[in-house]
Amino acid sequence: MKQKKNIFFQLAMRNVRLNLTRSLLAALGIIIGVVAITTMGILGANIQLAVSSNLSSNANSLIITPDTGGGGGFGGGMGAKTTALLSDNQVREIELAAGHNTVVPIHSGSDLIQVGTNDKKRVAIYGLDPDKVQDFVEIADGSSLRGASAGALVGSTLAADQNIAVGTRIKVGDETTGTSEVVRVAGILKPKGFGLDLMPDNALIVPDRYYTSVYGDQGEYQQVDVLVPSIADIPAVKDAIDKKMNKKVKVVQITDSGALLQTINSTIGQITLFITLLGGISLLVASVSIFNVMMMSVKDRINEIGILRSIGTTRGEIRKMFIYEAFIIGGVGAGIGGLVSFIGGFILVGLLGTSKYFFTFQSLIYVPYGVAIGIVICLLSGLYPAAKAANLNPIEALRSE
Repeated sequence: MKQKKNIFFQLAMRNVRLNLTRSLLAALGIIIGVVAITTMGILGANIQLAVSSNLSSNANSLIITPDTGGGGGFGGGMGAKTTALLSDNQVREIELAAGHNTVVPIHSGSDLIQVGTNDKKRVAIYGLDPDKVQDFVEIADGSSLRGASAGALVGSTLAADQNIAVGTRIKVGDETTGTSEVVRVAGILKPKGFGLDLMPDNALIVPDRYYTSVYGDQGEYQQVDVLVPSIADIPAVKDAIDKKMNKKVKVVQITDSGALLQTINSTIGQITLFITLLGGISLLVASVSIFNVMMMSVKDRINEIGILRSIGTTRGEIRKMFIYEAFIIGGVGAGIGGLVSFIGGFILVGLLGTSKYFFTFQSLIYVPYGVAIGIVICLLSGLYPAAKAANLNPIEALRSE
């Protein structure tokens, strides 16, 4: 029986070789389909991992902002201000509700800066208590903030873009309005990426007392963050703050960064699935091509099928021979598609700057998935032609020219 199986597999291989061009064109469709769904899957997984990595450091915080009825915006400083701010009294109420967890009021705004003879640039400016700065960011070079001195911490992206080093003096504000200030760079921050609380990579961080001396908003804050060491405690802390602050009227918006992270991941996952399904359309087109190739193979080999049946070959063995042929075409196409996807996916995520997540299970699992789907599609496409070949009447097949 084993010898017969080998014989029918060899017959399938022979037919693929005899119709090599036709078989390669069918395999090409599978290659394109596998590359489409696998590459899109890898790309989506890498984006999701990159976003999760950037946001996970902030996943244990609650972000509290004034409720503006859907309005508000990025405010403070010489840029546009929000119409609602959190007062010192409200901050104290938040501290009472938060218990032992760290509460950090944040001033935030935007302003023009100029470094040397560089062009002016508008950047975000945050005012923080110097003692709590390191709860949010890490310093790559220099030192942290001290008291109310006119020192500043500079984000990594801004430092690279403006060629800023420790000790550099930066003009902040607009000289034409008489509001220009000069700050000295105390430290350069490590890259943090996108954050749900602060986005310091392209920003300045200054002492809160210095911020209010220049921009006002003394005792008023655009945002308050509550840092909760244990993520499991976040729901209870959030509920306590909500009950304390929003008793009768909604006063504040409370954003659970962990829940927001899950929502973002879920959204990216859905987008990835949708794009992958679009890529799967090419596999459906390839299945039609495989079906046509197999039907042509049956038509070309009717006489051969009649001879095989006349010497005792069973319907099941004829069926297997054509399924083997579909498997060979699908296996070659899917295998090449998987290899191309692996190489192309690595290049693509490298261009997007997320290649460090490429060699992870979540990313590479799409390669065997794509290969398996390609082979299954080929086998399914070959079932009907195989059944048609197996059900041919031997006498009529022998009469066929």
